Amino acid sequence: MQLNKYFVSALSSFFIWGFFSLALKPLHDYPSLDILFYRVFYATGLLLLINLGFRKATLKKDFLVFQSFDKKSQRATFFLTVLGGFLLTINWFLFMYCVNHVNIKSASFAYLICPIVTTILAFFILNEKLSNWQWFSVGLCGVSCAILSYGHVMDLLYSLIIAISFALYLISQRKNNQFDRFVVLTLQLLIASIVLLPFYPFYKGETPSQPLFWILMTLIVILFTIIPLFLNLFALKGMNSSTVGILMYMNPLINFFLAIYYFKEEITVNHLFAYGLIVLSILIFNQHLFFKKK
Repeated sequence: MQLNKYFVSALSSFFIWGFFSLALKPLHDYPSLDILFYRVFYATGLLLLINLGFRKATLKKDFLVFQSFDKKSQRATFFLTVLGGFLLTINWFLFMYCVNHVNIKSASFAYLICPIVTTILAFFILNEKLSNWQWFSVGLCGVSCAILSYGHVMDLLYSLIIAISFALYLISQRKNNQFDRFVVLTLQLLIASIVLLPFYPFYKGETPSQPLFWILMTLIVILFTIIPLFLNLFALKGMNSSTVGILMYMNPLINFFLAIYYFKEEITVNHLFAYGLIVLSILIFNQHLFFKKK
């Protein structure tokens, strides 16, 4: 099996995100919107400091690349970058709201649906081709999601919106891959900050003063925001959206084990069977990495 750097980057990003609830759940007493404000503003400030302080040559290079584009390509690049910032903002808020105010399983379920949504949207929007085995894998994922959603309609609604927002993010950034990934991430978070800034004075709560909040927020910003997003954007330079999407199942699988062994949430036989199908679908979708064609 040959695993290239793009595959490892995608797998690593979703592996890291799988443990996000460990840092987020202790903040359940804080409003989700406050957590979103501080996460976006903190990450944006840190990325701007890094880029303006240590990566000026890269910024200049990307600016020259952008200037070399015709007007149509410049507009398309600008639109995709702005769209990425909006989609990240929506996705983060809903995910954090689900973890802290609905349940971890509903947040996890979003990333069970997301690979299917990403694969189907990539097929129609980007014309990404899938083998018969890969379509069979998508079908297995669909069956597992149907099992898990039975009797939980509201959870399914939250999960569907989260899934669609991240699927569209992956697809949009697959087409927006001409620039340094770190620079693109900085611009998207800057856009997210500009979107959120007018709402901050009216919807923010009291400024957190407890050291634990800022320790966890630093962990969230560096380990669960900047690093995995950079790895994810880097992976999209060398992999199609559907393959990155299917690797997203690493995230809910980790959440599943955390729900059992750490958060002590109730798990049924249906859950075990559905997650077993997910593991099987991942192996089938990526079978070309494990077996050489004769």
